[in-house]
Amino acid sequence: MAETLPRLRMDLDFGPSPLTDRPGLLIRDPLRYSDTTLIIPPRLVECLQLFDGNSTDLDLREALVRITGDLQVGDLQRQLLSALSEAGFLEDDNYRRLKEEQQARFATLPVREAVHAGGAYPADKVELFTTLATWMDGLVSDAPADSLIGIAAPHVSPDGGVACYRAAYGALRRELWNRVFVVLGTSHYGRPERFGLTRKPFATPLGTAETDCALVERLAGAAGEGAVLEDYCHAVEHSIEFQVVFLQHIFGPGIRILPILCGAFVKSIQNGGLPEDDENVRRFLGALGDLAAREGNRLFWVLGVDMAHVGRRYGDPFPAAAEEGHMVRVRELDHARIDCLVRGDADAFWAAVRENHDELKWCGSSAFYTFLRAVPGAKGELLNYKQWNIDRESVVTFGALSFRN
Repeated sequence: MAETLPRLRMDLDFGPSPLTDRPGLLIRDPLRYSDTTLIIPPRLVECLQLFDGNSTDLDLREALVRITGDLQVGDLQRQLLSALSEAGFLEDDNYRRLKEEQQARFATLPVREAVHAGGAYPADKVELFTTLATWMDGLVSDAPADSLIGIAAPHVSPDGGVACYRAAYGALRRELWNRVFVVLGTSHYGRPERFGLTRKPFATPLGTAETDCALVERLAGAAGEGAVLEDYCHAVEHSIEFQVVFLQHIFGPGIRILPILCGAFVKSIQNGGLPEDDENVRRFLGALGDLAAREGNRLFWVLGVDMAHVGRRYGDPFPAAAEEGHMVRVRELDHARIDCLVRGDADAFWAAVRENHDELKWCGSSAFYTFLRAVPGAKGELLNYKQWNIDRESVVTFGALSFRN
């Protein structure tokens, strides 16, 4: 009797193999339930569409016979199924075991580890300090912060977004060292219409940033199901980690933070209306707004946000090149949204995002909107804007902004 094949996980990263001697489709797990990387040979890539939860092992066998021209495909079939399963890439018992183990491990850790050190930025403390000094030294001054209440910086890889990181963090003043930094980051892997919280301190090569657990508990209690406490997404997410590293370089390793991951507002983008039409979003935004009003200048807001994602990597049927062709129009659309942020107009900003179901795929839109609702009356200034080819056919846009009340 035919057996149904398990479904291939849709939260995996897919891309072309970087190895010239091993072409094919590279697959890895961004959630790090598995540390395995697979390269599927070109002729077998089409077989992956059969792991849809409906096709059977007989369908896979038929496809392999057609592809290879050989009736004896039993071993190849078993190897493909075994490789995907053992890697944790299928929705089966092995994946569920790996997921439970990693989530349990994160729950017991005393700190949130610097998982992107050694990749996106140096893991060695001295090397990291030297790198950051090259980027940032001389930009932060002792001048009064005046009415400065927040900044928005990219969360793209620092080597790609260094000019915008410099502009955003260069706006800071040393007198802000004793604030609690509310870091609103994009939740790339979290549940839509939810906000991820953690009590864990953030460890980086520079030291350990303390999380204000009292504020975390207050938010979690007021937000109800809108908040996910000890959200595993914190374990792998880079959008907050990068901001912590820059803040530590400026103010020292022992800064205090309130890290919040903002899930996508999918319902509003797809169906219309405002994000807070969802009860979970409404409760969290209300809780965060109350916190902002109560704590006032004790808080400083830092947004870890990118903007548009355009090109083949992001599902578009065309290649994209920074500042060329289609990206000229993207610049105009980006700046229309940025203008809403500068004016502090949350309704206009969200109307622009919702138009054409967010054709620009701004991954920072929920964090921007959360800030505008939590701190009504904030006005912004655009400090820098960039388009960057993350690969030859795909572009990410991002900027640096400062906010004042």
